[in-house]
Amino acid sequence: MKYGLIAGNGRFPILALEEARKLGHEVVVVAIKEEAWKEVETLAARCYWISLGELGKLIGILHSEGITEVVMAGQVKHASIFSSIRPDWRLFKLLASLKEKNTDALIFGVVRILEEEGIRLLDSTALLKPLLAGEGTLTRRQPTSDEERDIAYGRRVANALAAYDIGQSVAICERACVAVEAMEGTDAMLRRAASLVNGRRLTLVKVSRRRGHLLFDVPVAGVDTIAVMKETGTSAMAVDAGRTLLLDREEMLRRADEAGLCVTGCRPEE
Repeated sequence: MKYGLIAGNGRFPILALEEARKLGHEVVVVAIKEEAWKEVETLAARCYWISLGELGKLIGILHSEGITEVVMAGQVKHASIFSSIRPDWRLFKLLASLKEKNTDALIFGVVRILEEEGIRLLDSTALLKPLLAGEGTLTRRQPTSDEERDIAYGRRVANALAAYDIGQSVAICERACVAVEAMEGTDAMLRRAASLVNGRRLTLVKVSRRRGHLLFDVPVAGVDTIAVMKETGTSAMAVDAGRTLLLDREEMLRRADEAGLCVTGCRPEE
């Protein structure tokens, strides 16, 4: 099979390309200059580099390659979307038509234009299903009763906020929401939370937005997440089972076990 992959930053695109190679798929990468790692070039059948905002160039590349199915993989920082973007005429026209300028509205607008061009956006986890978090405790250590209460409280808060496109994560301490993820990302949020609790234990709760798809903006955790948890005194992390990617899963969970941390998958809210 031949696919297109729009690559943002992080390990997500790398792992997707490695898995595609194992399965014998031909993947043409369109890498975002401001975000993607150079390593994608070594794993792609062909790689094209574009800047944020070059929607017309993206469509032209996909047509020239005969690609009708494409995956978005990797993060594009929310702040970059709104501060670094220099729209070409195609994207400028789309932006002018949007009633809201949040990330969901922008991406769905791009999806609609791609569909009009005969290009279908696939589930961004299509090549990485084995890396989706399962339900239940994934580490050796179970959550303590205090952590379970923080998780339950954090999931109520995070799911309410996710509906407003604010962020995917919250930091909880003793059933109080210490910090909410916005455009800065999870790691920065945890460091901010740690500066506010004077060494008390934190719990990280990540949720997926209540959508019927995983086309984009899928929650991701990995080895770096575990390192920041250790740094910030975050003892447990809860994620949505079946809707959160655990990058370098085995290594991530091994490091969590070594640090005595707890990672658990929760059934997503409908």
